Amino acid sequence: MYCLLLSLPLLGFFYLIYIYNMKKTSFSGIAPIFIAGPCVIESEQVLCQVAEEITAINAHLGIDIIFKSSFDKANRTSAASYRGPGIERGLQMLADIKSRYGLHILTDIHESWQAKPAGEVADVLQIPAFLCRQTDLLRAAARTGRTVNIKKAQFLSGRDMRYPVEKALDAGANEVWLTERGSSFGYNNLVVDFRNIPDMLEIVPTVVMDCTHSVQRPGGGGGHTIGDRRFVPSMALAAKAFGATGFFFETHPDPDHALSDGPNMLPLEQLEEVIKDILSIPTRN
Repeated sequence: MYCLLLSLPLLGFFYLIYIYNMKKTSFSGIAPIFIAGPCVIESEQVLCQVAEEITAINAHLGIDIIFKSSFDKANRTSAASYRGPGIERGLQMLADIKSRYGLHILTDIHESWQAKPAGEVADVLQIPAFLCRQTDLLRAAARTGRTVNIKKAQFLSGRDMRYPVEKALDAGANEVWLTERGSSFGYNNLVVDFRNIPDMLEIVPTVVMDCTHSVQRPGGGGGHTIGDRRFVPSMALAAKAFGATGFFFETHPDPDHALSDGPNMLPLEQLEEVIKDILSIPTRN
């Protein structure tokens, strides 16, 4: 009994170290990085269906796809658009996916106060493109100890992204990624300048290509965003040729009936083949 009592503080100490390390998850040295999942949390059924497929792909290909979904799409085109279950219910659903399937989790935050609770569940906190210069949001995400993925704004160049990165690092971020997701080209249209990828690789070692949002036509559907998913595989392969070290896919079992960003989401049944094609191309030195 005496030995047990002496060991209790020690067990508590090791538990705290375990929790600390869990919160300091690092993806350094993993290349390429893959991120996939439904745009927004719609239901437990959709989350599980996508998670089961991702788990199977991980086993088939020996990779570690990070599961992505949003608890709140705060930047939808219309007030009538579906936003998600909200932070409390949404984070619980993501925590359930993490526990049940053993997947790493990425989710996005839109306000500084969301960083702390989201960081208790997610391994990667994502900063939306429209918000990538918001200093307080970047600093809050950085202080969680989680990896911070900053999406490049549609109005910024790749080289401009050194300043958001500096803000995150100054606040103590351990690992920062940058993501290319296209640039505004007139109204309701995006194009990808793939030169942004090598430019951003001069800032951080992990540059992700968002292969699905980059085929959007923002607001082009008269109150909702449309897109052209047939170009998603080509976006991925072109990004690989330019040196991208990560690839982001929003995917859904039935994109035509998805509640958000359906026109540019990759059908879940196509995800494995697209990843196989990426892996078949040698990494650019």
